[in-house]
Parts: sequence; C-alpha cells; structure tokens
Amino acid sequence: MPVYEYYCAACRTRFEQLVRTAGAGEQAPCPECGQDAPRVFSTFATMRRGGDGAELASTARSCACTPATCGCR
Repeated sequence: MPVYEYYCAACRTRFEQLVRTAGAGEQAPCPECGQDAPRVFSTFATMRRGGDGAELASTARSCACTPATCGCR
C-alpha cells in the first residue's frame, strides 16, 4: 500500500496518507480544513559511495504537480 503526499493550498498544510485501493489517491481531504488537496511529488534522498569511498547525498526536488499539470523541470 503506497503512502502519498498531499498539499492543501487553502491552509498550506502538507500531509501524507496511506492509500489502500489501486487507482485511488489523486486527491485527499485535508486533515486541517477538510478541503480536497491534490497529490504532490514527494522529496527523497539517496546515499551512495563515490569512487573515493566518500558518501554523497542527493536530494530530489519537491514541486506541486497534479496529474494534469506539472511546473517542475
């Protein structure tokens, strides 16, 4: 079961929700104000070893995208 991240523009709340059914999860009710909030791309970080043995960190960009539009580049 995936955990999706959502952002409510009405009250500026970012929250996560466990989605149990396939195909669901495009929008979720905000726990703060109850408005429908669209799903956004989550941020994540990865760790890998460089050629010299040093650990390098990489963080993905976060942006507010919906299935219809995406402003990330």
